Order: sequence, then C-alpha cells, then structure tokens
Amino acid sequence: MGALIDAFGWFGDGANWQGPAGIPTRLGEHLLVTVVALALACAVALPIGLWLGHVGRGGTLAINISNVGRAVPTFAILVLLFLTPLGLSVWTTIIALVLFAVPPILTNTYVGMREVDPDARNAALGMGMSAWQVVRKVELPLAVPLIMTGVRLAAVQVVATATLAAFVSGPGLGRIITSGFGRQDLPQIVAGAILVAVLALVVEGLMEWAQRAADPVRRARRRSASATSRRDRDPETLASREEAVGAS
Repeated sequence: MGALIDAFGWFGDGANWQGPAGIPTRLGEHLLVTVVALALACAVALPIGLWLGHVGRGGTLAINISNVGRAVPTFAILVLLFLTPLGLSVWTTIIALVLFAVPPILTNTYVGMREVDPDARNAALGMGMSAWQVVRKVELPLAVPLIMTGVRLAAVQVVATATLAAFVSGPGLGRIITSGFGRQDLPQIVAGAILVAVLALVVEGLMEWAQRAADPVRRARRRSASATSRRDRDPETLASREEAVGAS
C-alpha cells in the first residue's frame, strides 16, 4: 500500500510531466506505435480474412501460419529485430506489434465471414449481385461484430505488449518502468504500471464503443425501434387506436 501511495506522489511531481521523458511524451510515443501497428495489422489481416472467408478456402492454413507469430514471445521478436539493420528504430517495435496483432484480427474476420447465413449469401447471388457486392452489402455487415471483436482484442494486446519495447530501448510508457528499475525507484515502477493499465482500460472502453457504433445490424434495430416509438407517440396513431378501441 505504501508503494501505491508513493506512486501517486510521483504523479504529483511536476517534473515527471515535462521534458522528453515526461508522461505526455511517453504517452504520445505509446499511442503512436499502437495506432500505427494496429492500422498496419488491419491493412494486412482484414483483406486476407475477408477474401478467404468469402471463398471458403485456405482459411485454416492462413490462420495457422499467422498464429506462429503469436506462439513466439513478443520479447524474442523484439530482440531478433533489434539485431537486424532496423536496430533501435521505432519500426522494430511496430513490426513486432504488427506480427502480434495480425492473428486475432485475421481469425475473427475469417470466422465472421464464414458464419454468415448461407441463405443470405445465396439470396444475394440470386438477385444478380457480384462477388464484391455480396461481400460489401451482405457478408461484411453481418460479420462486423466478430471483426470488431478481433480488432478490439488486438488493440488492447498491443497497448499492453508495447510496454516490452522499452527493454530494447523502444519508445512508450515502458520507458518509465525501465527507468524506475534502473534507479531502483519503486514508486516510479508502480506509476508506470498504473499508466499502462489505465491506458489499456481506456482503449478497451473506446474500442467497445466503436464496436457497437460500427455494427450496422445494431444501428438498423435502433433506428427501427426509434421509428416505432415515434409512431406510437404520434397523435394520429393514438387517435386511431382510441377509435378502434371505442368501436370494439
């Protein structure tokens, strides 16, 4: 408990909020590598998952190959990339995080596409839709909940895992923790851990909101319920119901 109280005291020190090693700078670095890594992972995994899920072939092989990246510890990948010409560049961290983020996005995208009702797919084809139209107008909207779940899982994992980059001189909030270890400053170590945990919770909440907002089925149901509610409150509708009740 004493270390936790001291950690909040560390937050109260204005010097820790300034300069290149301050909290805002480290937070900005952490968010930058997270956003870039997640965007690149989506750019790689979403098209592959959508196409494989649509054609229904090769998905298992692609998922197994992508899961190899998950099986290898992220810290090991960071060290191996550190030994390449990339060295200490920020791309060392980003590439490692991309490899870590691809599997959940690819898996959920593929599964979401394959779980679309075949009758809906066949009906769309029967209406003369092209393969791209079926993907865009039928399969993708129905697969959005699972796809966004994969993106949300990847986002939270990337935020937490990016902390390890500090052990190979990478950017982000992990530098606060490693600096604390170097100084044997327990309050700073605890404060860094709190920052990472809070950021992960914030990202989880934002991604869950985005998942609900991006779900076209949920939006359609909400619009339908809103329209029904407005219609029920309409004076003409109420009058018609009263007349019907009186006539009966």
